[in-house]
Order: sequence, then C-alpha cells, then structure tokens
Amino acid sequence: MIEEKEIKVSTTDPDSGYMIRDGKPEGFFYLDHRTVDLKYNMITDVHVTAGNVHDSIPYLSRLDRQQQRFGFKVEAVALDSGYLTSPICKGLQNRNIFAVIAHRRFHPTQGLFPKWKFIYDAQRNMYVCPAKHELPYRTTNREGYRQYTSDPQHCKNCPLLNECTRSRNHCKVVTRHVWEDSKEWVRGNRLSRSGKYLYRKRKETIERSFADAKELHGFRYCRLRGLQNVREQALMTAAVQNMKKMAIHLDRLEKRG
Repeated sequence: MIEEKEIKVSTTDPDSGYMIRDGKPEGFFYLDHRTVDLKYNMITDVHVTAGNVHDSIPYLSRLDRQQQRFGFKVEAVALDSGYLTSPICKGLQNRNIFAVIAHRRFHPTQGLFPKWKFIYDAQRNMYVCPAKHELPYRTTNREGYRQYTSDPQHCKNCPLLNECTRSRNHCKVVTRHVWEDSKEWVRGNRLSRSGKYLYRKRKETIERSFADAKELHGFRYCRLRGLQNVREQALMTAAVQNMKKMAIHLDRLEKRG
C-alpha cells in the first residue's frame, strides 16, 4: 500500500493553510513573518504565507533579502524556539551573525533516558551511554543524521537496559545531525550575557509589534480572502505602525531640542 499525506484545502480560500499548533486555535490561517530592529522596534520586513508553512522555512531568504535590498549590517538576531533548526543555526553561523534562539523542550519517551544523558566524544566521534558503554558511528541517513549504535551483547546484560531502550534486539541508536555543532554554538550564545540581554529584548520588540497590530489595528483577522489581499493588509498595517513609531521618535527629538 502507498501511504498518501492528507492535505486539507479550504473551499472558500484555497490560499490559506490548515494550522495545528499547541496552544493555538486549529483551522485555516495565514502567518505573518515579520522582522523588527532592536533600537526603535521598526518593522523592516513583512512576509505572509499560508498557515501550514513552518516559521523556519522562509527565514534565511527573508534575512538575505533585507541585507541585499536595504544594506543592513545584521550583527545579531533573537528568535523563538520555532527557529531552532539545524539549517538556520548553520546558516546564521556561516553569515557570521550572533544568533540567540529560545530553547525547545523535547519530551522523551516516558521511563527512558533523555538524549543529554548520552555524552558525545567529538575526538573519537562516538557517544558514551550512562553505563559507560561506547556507541560508535555507523552511518548517515538521507536527512543528514549520523547514527550511533550500541553493541547488543553489552546492552542485553546491562542493568540500565530498561531505562535505555525498548528495542527487541537490545540495540540503542542515538542520532546527531551533521550540523549539530552549529546548534550547540547557538545554545552557547543563549546562555551568554549578551544572549540573555538580547532575548529579554525580544518580548519588548517583536512580541509587542504583533500585539499592537492585533489589538490596535484589527490584524487579528483577515479582512479579505486570498494571499495577495492578506499580504496587502499586512503591509499596510506595518506601514501604519512604522509611521506611528517615527512620529513618536521625532516628537521626542523635538522636545529634547
């Protein structure tokens, strides 16, 4: 049998996408991917996609577009946990941009050791399990994940077997992406002094920008159907917000003068 992925399509607005996220309403939506600067909270980019497009997919291309079109010299970025993917971490590291991305909480199988219990030895390219057994490298799959496997002869008599794996052949497999080093670099940035400062500023900038758009400018709902119409609404809303920001800033400068 050939398994086919079911994709829901709206009969009234085919451009929208069916979104399912924890803590969010389920249904057909659009997503507004926007970027703001740290100093003045000005919106520098707006990009609208269907609701089933993950936040991380258009990010690097939109970042490059801003740099090429406006000549921005991006030194650092602060992102939420939805952007903590290996391609984004690798892309930001290659662009020499200091990246701070929120930690994503993973929920391991109940009763089994989490992945962080297995220590990676970079020099020998292997993992060491909590029982001090070695998991050498075996192969790399098509998704770019290296697989490290244990010796079943050691595992089947291990007292920690029930807390390690439930596989029938008593073989533990730990995976590591080929760009995992870039993700660990981002994790280190998040824990640094500069990283903590940047991430605190994120809730005062981008989250405030979205909140103002929804509460003060009617951006909680789309006024018209179709991707082009929603994009027009998003751009007009961002333009109004920027004009308000500029007016407030100019007024402050005039008072100081």
